[in-house]
Amino acid sequence: MKIISLFYPRRLLAALILVLSAGAVSLQAQPVLRSGDLVAVCGDSITEQRLYSLYIEQYLLLCQPADNLMAMQFGWSGERAPGFNARIESNVLPFGPSVATTCYGMNDGGYKAITPEVVETYRKAMTDIVKKLKAGGVREIIVGSPGVVDTKSYHVPGVSADVYNQTLAALRDSAREVASAEGVHFADVHAVMMAAMLKAKAAFGDDYVLAGDGVHPSGNGHLAMAYAFLKAMGVSGDIGTLTIDYTGNRAIGTAGHKVTSYKQGTMAVESTRYPYCFTGPADGKDTLAMSTLIPFNEDLNRFRLVVQRAPAQTTVTWGSASKTFTSAQLAAGINLAAEFPQNPFSEPFAVATKALQDQQLFEAIGIKNILNPLEHWRLAMPEGIQQYDALKKIIMDKSAANRTASRDAVKPVSYTITVSPAL
Repeated sequence: MKIISLFYPRRLLAALILVLSAGAVSLQAQPVLRSGDLVAVCGDSITEQRLYSLYIEQYLLLCQPADNLMAMQFGWSGERAPGFNARIESNVLPFGPSVATTCYGMNDGGYKAITPEVVETYRKAMTDIVKKLKAGGVREIIVGSPGVVDTKSYHVPGVSADVYNQTLAALRDSAREVASAEGVHFADVHAVMMAAMLKAKAAFGDDYVLAGDGVHPSGNGHLAMAYAFLKAMGVSGDIGTLTIDYTGNRAIGTAGHKVTSYKQGTMAVESTRYPYCFTGPADGKDTLAMSTLIPFNEDLNRFRLVVQRAPAQTTVTWGSASKTFTSAQLAAGINLAAEFPQNPFSEPFAVATKALQDQQLFEAIGIKNILNPLEHWRLAMPEGIQQYDALKKIIMDKSAANRTASRDAVKPVSYTITVSPAL
C-alpha cells in the first residue's frame, strides 16, 4: 500500500513514524499536575466535539495521575485564537482553573496557504492568551499546536491537504515559539497526528481517514490529540503493578490496587485506579484502532502483572479472556491494559464516562449559550446586574456539581486474575 507523501520528504515521513512508534515524540516531560487541579481544555470546534477533551478527563479522573483531579471543556465552534483571547476573562477564569490547555490554529489558517500576516496575527493572539491565563492565576499552561487535515477526505477548492498541512505546520512552529518565549509547556499535536495518520494509512490503506470531513477527527484522531496533551502534562503512565509469587503463594498490589485474597493461583483485587479502556473494532475509526498506532499503552497506560516463578507456559485469565505467556514474559511483567483491551474495568469505565459526557455537554451549553451572553447583557442593560449575577452563580454551582458527580462516578472495581499451567 502506498503512503501519501504529503509535503514532507520521504525520510522525514519515515522518521515521524519511527519516532512515534518508539514513544519518543519530543513533548514536555516534566510533571505538571498536582492534587486538586482543575484542568481547562480550551479550543475551537474540534474541542467542542467533546472527544479529546473527554479522553483527557477520563484519564485524569479514572487513571488518576494525581489525586482529586477535575477537568472542564471550553470549546467554541469556528473560533480562532483572537476570539478566545476576547472571552478568557468572562468565560474561563471565573471557574478558577489551575491548569489550561489550548488548541487553536485550524481556523486561524483560513484554509489557505500560509502568509506572514496570518502567522503574526496568530502569534500575537496566542501570546496574549498565555499572558491573560497567567494573570488569571492559571499555574500551568500547555500551548497545543493545531492538528492536521486528512489527506484523503479534506476538500477545499484551490487548497490541497498538502498545502493546508504546511499552513498548520507553520502555525505549529509559531505556537512552539510562543510557549518557549513565555516559559510554558508545548504539545506538538500536529506531529503526533501526522505520524499517526501516516502509520494508519500504511496499516489500513489510504482510504482510512482520521476525519470524515477532513478537519474534525473521529475518535481515532482525538485519541492521538489526547495522547499529545497527556504527554505534555508529564504523567508517568504507571497505573499500577500486581505481583504474584506463584510457588510462594503470595500476591501484592501497588497503591490503588488492594489484593483481598490469593489462593492457588487466583488473586482477588479491588482497584480504585483504572487502566484506560478503549472502544471500537481494532481496524475501525475509534480509540482501540488508534491505540495500536501510537504508544498510548506503552507511555500512558502501564498496568503490569508480574508473576514470579511461574510455570514455563502459563495461562492468565482476566475477566472472560485468557492468554498464554512464558515464565520469562511474566517474570518481566506483562501490560494487562494492552494484552486484555476488554477487561473487568471496561463496563465501569463506560458507566463513569456517561457522567463525564453529561458534564461536558452542560459546559458546552451553559458557557456558550448562557454565561457568555450575560456579559453582553451587562453592557446593554446594566440595570439587570443582580439578575445576571444570580444566573451566573447558578451556572457556576451547576458546573461544580457536575464535576463532583463525574469524580464520584469512579467506583472501585473488584475482579479476579487467575494464573495456571497452560494445558
